[in-house]
Amino acid sequence: MPAGPTPHAPLRLSRACRLKQGRDFTRLKTQGRRLVCGCLILNWLPSGGDLPCRLGVVTGRKIGGAVVRSRARRLLREVWRRNQRRFAQPLDVVLVARQSIAEMKLADVEGDYLTALRRARLLPADEPGPTNSHA
Repeated sequence: MPAGPTPHAPLRLSRACRLKQGRDFTRLKTQGRRLVCGCLILNWLPSGGDLPCRLGVVTGRKIGGAVVRSRARRLLREVWRRNQRRFAQPLDVVLVARQSIAEMKLADVEGDYLTALRRARLLPADEPGPTNSHA
């Protein structure tokens, strides 16, 4: 079974699609691009060859207690899961939650995420914009 999502496969965040090692986060921070948009910071770097798109999530203590940080991680992973097939090329992405995510709903977080992707030009040229974006 291929590591990346196929067009008809269920949308999942498999182990192959996760950034876990500190060196990957450091590589994205030092070599990658960065964009701040609303409740999140998008860091990305094109990955090589046939590798799947991979995600890492960072939630700092400034956001709030453990419950708030866990909710922020769930929101960011869900937004990624819903839109993981939209990228124009394979990428490694780190999403960093900002304090404002604590009061936001999933639709608002997704709007900020899609706005960031459009600003970073990470979506294909023929990709339509979101219909529920608040940005």
